[in-house]
Amino acid sequence: MRAYELMVIFDGDLDESTVQQGINRIHAQITEAGGETATTDKWGTRRFAYEIDHKSTGFYVVLEILAEPGALDRLENTLRLADDVVRHKLIRLPDGEAARRGLMGEQAAPAAAEA
Repeated sequence: MRAYELMVIFDGDLDESTVQQGINRIHAQITEAGGETATTDKWGTRRFAYEIDHKSTGFYVVLEILAEPGALDRLENTLRLADDVVRHKLIRLPDGEAARRGLMGEQAAPAAAEA
């Protein structure tokens, strides 16, 4: 498995229960793809540096995910089409960073030792 970090910015006009439903939907798709969510960090509503789609605020959520390569492609497509998501970004964490965060455990330790 590989470690990923997913940042999702929901529409700032949504209430928190609607955002939570979106988060639950993301968790379900990760589980369905055979992955697991290690952490979910809600940053809350923040002001954008510039307007995006005529909106000035968004609700930020950051998830740390463990999944096989390619398993999150469907999730990314869903987020790209979702009306309540303003922006999202999925990145693969380098093995050393994943080990530092405690996501990979012993699996990434040799790679971190080589660096």
